[in-house]
Amino acid sequence: MTIAPQAAAYRPHVAIASLQDRLADPVAAADFPRTILRFRNRRWDRAVGLDGLSDEQWIAHFGRFEPLPDNLPQPLALRYHGHQFRVYNPDIGDGRGFLFAQLRDGAGRLLDLGTKGSGRTPYSRFGDGRLTLKGGVREILATEMLEALGVETSKTFSLIETGEQLQRNDEPSPTRSAVMVRLSHGHVRIGSFQRLATLGEAETIRDLAAYVLTELYGEAPGNAPAGQLLDHVCRRTARLAASYMAAGFVHGVLNSDNINVTGESFDYGPWRFTPTWDPGFTAAYFDQQGLYAFGRQAQAIHWDVVQLALSLRPIAEAEELAPALDAWPAHYEREAAAAICGRLGVAPRGEEADLALIQAMDVALQRSGVGVDRFFFDWRGGSRRAPSPADGAYEGEDFAAFRDAIAGYQGVVALDHDYWSDAAPCSMLIDEVEAIWSAIDTDDDWSVLEAKITAIRRMGEAMRASPPNNKKHS
Repeated sequence: MTIAPQAAAYRPHVAIASLQDRLADPVAAADFPRTILRFRNRRWDRAVGLDGLSDEQWIAHFGRFEPLPDNLPQPLALRYHGHQFRVYNPDIGDGRGFLFAQLRDGAGRLLDLGTKGSGRTPYSRFGDGRLTLKGGVREILATEMLEALGVETSKTFSLIETGEQLQRNDEPSPTRSAVMVRLSHGHVRIGSFQRLATLGEAETIRDLAAYVLTELYGEAPGNAPAGQLLDHVCRRTARLAASYMAAGFVHGVLNSDNINVTGESFDYGPWRFTPTWDPGFTAAYFDQQGLYAFGRQAQAIHWDVVQLALSLRPIAEAEELAPALDAWPAHYEREAAAAICGRLGVAPRGEEADLALIQAMDVALQRSGVGVDRFFFDWRGGSRRAPSPADGAYEGEDFAAFRDAIAGYQGVVALDHDYWSDAAPCSMLIDEVEAIWSAIDTDDDWSVLEAKITAIRRMGEAMRASPPNNKKHS
């Protein structure tokens, strides 16, 4: 379950200070010709005590990057390596972003404010360090939709248009530019540990593991910190993989440098939501082998976690790490059942029944071609709201088997929100993404994006609603 924002005072907490010399390089933001505020996340600015900023102050901090009070005096470009489509790359790092600030939210979690498109760093290589405005708009849509669907995701915190014209090979150019700030539960990647292991920096691996356990998981390192950390990461990434499936989401680039050790989803490039339950559906045009296809995401994330385990070997024996890795598939099965039941709005019934339900759903959706969002919308609450067998989309043997499987499940969500009376579910398929961008690009019409954000958040409210006696299922 994602954590809903709670109002809080501004609480700076520069936890990375003791490690920053070994993990990052001080950098400066680009000097942009313009700073036009296009999006400010008023759900989450209050959660970190920044809701009192005027728009002018907001732009000063998140467009000009004046330091926040008692926070990092200078941005930090983080160093990391990573496997990119299973090929190890030691020549990466924060090439167009940096860590700008750290603070606590209303729930007490340590959160990072990090950027995308803020200018060149030592890791930019041949890039310009910039972000297209379209890329920023797409990230707003991805994070808003995923948050509404219950996926643990970074939050798009700010988007400011910067007035530059960018050249890109994969979209019409010149195109407008922007700088984005995201709010994340940490920015430590599996690739952060991979870099340290490659360089033989065992002491820093140990210190970074302690940092993650203490600051991001809220517990003291024990006698076996590597195994302790890996167990957390296995559980959280299994949940992430399961939540992607229930959301019908395809990240597109599940490289090890794109996997946060908190299990929070972030860094959205060629993402898509699959229209139908198609295991082979891919998001990235360059994923020619379907390595990160919809149905292979759990395998990809598990593979990345194995790379973390290998990177922890300088401070731990294999016997300390093996139990956590061996448990990953079982964690995923449990989390998949919880995620699918959660989106259906029914209470899980146990491993055997839940597996049968998921298998019946998988067969029915693959063979029928029913839209993913349509299916979960129609079957929300289980048999309480089940479509008629006479409905052409749900007739036949395949859905008969699913009806039998779900018949014993108890609905545990409220269905009185007016969203459930809509003619169609809220979706985020590629045609709509392109239409929203076209309105902005052609007519500078931001009302379409604003209306979509409102619709997504309304769906999120409906998804979170539950009867008073079933709050634990919300």
